Amino acid sequence: MPPEVTLRPLRDDEYAAWDVEHRRQYARGLVEHADLTPEEAEAKVARDISAALPDGLATAGVHVWVVEDEGRRIGTVFFGLRGAEAWLYEITIDEGKRGKGYGRAAMLALEEEARRLGHDRLALNVWGGNEVARGLYRSLGYVEQAVQMRKAL
Repeated sequence: MPPEVTLRPLRDDEYAAWDVEHRRQYARGLVEHADLTPEEAEAKVARDISAALPDGLATAGVHVWVVEDEGRRIGTVFFGLRGAEAWLYEITIDEGKRGKGYGRAAMLALEEEARRLGHDRLALNVWGGNEVARGLYRSLGYVEQAVQMRKAL
């Protein structure tokens, strides 16, 4: 049975630190998994964040939650809309808490929040090679709709 977690809205005073870390992790993923140069990744991150969070935490339809276990922060969830579709942009569980069921618990809490907000489906992307996350999502009933593959020649 997964641990019990709660999602609470990220506070304004927490946003700057979250934004820096989110951008850093997103850029790292683009370099490692999408073959972008660091400069290309930084430019894409800037474009994508401007599009997804034009008004920061005040952006309509966007939620950034802190995942908590008994009041202690263990991760974050970045959720929003892409068109009319509910979208998980990012979920992170702090490194020391991984492998203990917190990712599953956070996903279940997110699904409940998405239902509460009136959504009946949730979509997401996952980096290629992230077999742990892919296994978690499959075990929760998510179905892969497309897989990109590439080979350096």
